[in-house]
Amino acid sequence: MTWTANSCFVTLAILFLWRVEEIAEACSCSPAHPQQAFCNSDVVIRAKLVGVHEVDVGNDIYGNPIKRIKYDIKQIKMFKGPDQDIDAIYTAPSSAVCGVTLETSGKEYLVTGKLETDGTMHVTLCDFIEPWEATSATQKKSLTQRYEMGCDCKITRCTSIPCMISSPTECLWTDWVIEKTVNGKQAKHFACIKRSDDSCAWYRGSAPPKKDFLDIEDP
Repeated sequence: MTWTANSCFVTLAILFLWRVEEIAEACSCSPAHPQQAFCNSDVVIRAKLVGVHEVDVGNDIYGNPIKRIKYDIKQIKMFKGPDQDIDAIYTAPSSAVCGVTLETSGKEYLVTGKLETDGTMHVTLCDFIEPWEATSATQKKSLTQRYEMGCDCKITRCTSIPCMISSPTECLWTDWVIEKTVNGKQAKHFACIKRSDDSCAWYRGSAPPKKDFLDIEDP
């Protein structure tokens, strides 16, 4: 093999490894049931988006500016979070690094996210963000009580059959294998609630669940 061929091979190898590393750094996260998103988030709000612009939020270790997209919002209701209202949410500038793109023409969203030490709210593609009009009546009700009642429970996502739970404190989430979507009946209409014996079970009902409920509607 000539020196030129060797040089070309090395160059291609470097480019390939660089591309693999680039892909590895792309945004990746597992789907979460809305209840999991609620329990794992610092902030859960209903908000109207009223503006958007790019801002600098500091510099990286090399002195380069760190860009973020800032969505100006009008908070309508806070279901979980700090005492003060949230007036903006921040996200990365690209979906490749988990940035979120939202409509800003007064559209209302249910938004979950993390609260930074400076009091700002940050969101990523891994957070549960849904147009308010697309959320079900059960999801709206669950935001005020039911999801919180099940934060000690574990929701296990079934990705293929057979699948099973390993503990009585788990609820098996089967939307993907049954409906081929993570936004199926269990996501829209059920909450995983802890019962009086510390076991967990799916609950669906118009009235708030009692702690010792026994009759569970199967998903």
